[in-house]
Amino acid sequence: MGEKQQGIRTVYKTGTGELVERKSRFLSFLYGVESEEEINQLLEDVRKRYWDARHVCYAYVLGERGEQQRFSDDGEPSGTAGKPILDVLTGADLIGVLLVVVRYFGGVLLGTGGLVRAYSGAARKALEGAVVITKLPARKLDIVLDYTALGKVQYLLNQEALTVDETEYSDNVTLKVPVPLDRYDEIKAKISDATSGTAKLLDGEEVHYALVDKKIIYL
Repeated sequence: MGEKQQGIRTVYKTGTGELVERKSRFLSFLYGVESEEEINQLLEDVRKRYWDARHVCYAYVLGERGEQQRFSDDGEPSGTAGKPILDVLTGADLIGVLLVVVRYFGGVLLGTGGLVRAYSGAARKALEGAVVITKLPARKLDIVLDYTALGKVQYLLNQEALTVDETEYSDNVTLKVPVPLDRYDEIKAKISDATSGTAKLLDGEEVHYALVDKKIIYL
């Protein structure tokens, strides 16, 4: 089989969660984001929606390598809310994400350890409810070949863990495949070898894609 694809793990569909700890209610939301402006807008929306909550704590990770990291305890004791939320994000290797946990105070103090467990637990529930994807930089490749070579190329693509986006049938067959940039030349060479140079390989545009339920989505 082909090597594991490398890319950016991020959130495709928002995840939500809820946790109740000694009468305090924690609501959590995990978003995919691309900028601080988007983060600020989402935080403003959450604060308006849950205006009567005691705390709105959060953490986010941005940047190509996750180098931009921020968190807020929003009035909770230092290190008991924002950092545990951030630890959930970094532990899952997520980039381009914002995780918000809203707390409605139940009248019972949880203590430092209790707060860390509650915020971590609420954050994990949002992660469990989200659709997480691996976003890959790629180039589209059109493979034009005759029917006799189709099975061989399909087998090769499967071995290389590549997914065909679209298949067109006419006098020849055209397979449209997004190929990760770091493997593009290698894959073209393998297809050429497998078809003894008879396949026509057409370079397409650069894209970002991911697999959701085994289907290709472009981002």
